Amino acid sequence: MAASDAAAPADLRATIDDRRSAIVRRLTILKDEAVAWVKTLASAAVYATLIVTFGFQVARVEGQSMAPTLSDQDRLIVNKLAYRMGEPRRGDIVMLYYPLNPDKSFVKRVIAEEGDQVRIVDGRVFVNDVPMNDDFVPPEYRSHDDFGPSVVPEGYYFVMGDHRNNSSDSRHWGFVPKKYIIGKVQLRWWPIPNAHLF
Repeated sequence: MAASDAAAPADLRATIDDRRSAIVRRLTILKDEAVAWVKTLASAAVYATLIVTFGFQVARVEGQSMAPTLSDQDRLIVNKLAYRMGEPRRGDIVMLYYPLNPDKSFVKRVIAEEGDQVRIVDGRVFVNDVPMNDDFVPPEYRSHDDFGPSVVPEGYYFVMGDHRNNSSDSRHWGFVPKKYIIGKVQLRWWPIPNAHLF
């Protein structure tokens, strides 16, 4: 047997060993990439859950009680952190739990804060005896009801819908405790042509 014939099987074994090593390296790399992807997806799911739970929430308007500012089926982004760092202020549009049934949520405008006196005369709103600047309410959406005078208790807010003659709000079911205010409406993102930052 010639020397070159003896070398051939050894070369073949070396080539097979090299190929096996390359396959093992590729499989190890694929496994590491798969593990990295799973970790990334799990992290993204955790972050998304934390953001939705503690940071922001997507909401949908149902009904016309906030027209013309918001319309039925508008999609909103609600900032749930806003009132962990600050307090609701007059004029803020907020998402809140319905005080008579906290399983439901509403979107309303803060009209008066704790300590404010509210009264409504023929639909005209007065806060601390000063007429509210509510030019955003068109004449056909105004109401002609009376309310108060009443002082907002500590830790509570008085809210109303912008469609004053078609809104169930603090005039009907009373003041809203701060703990029931979910967050501040920051953005209407749908429909896109009507997107608006509040």
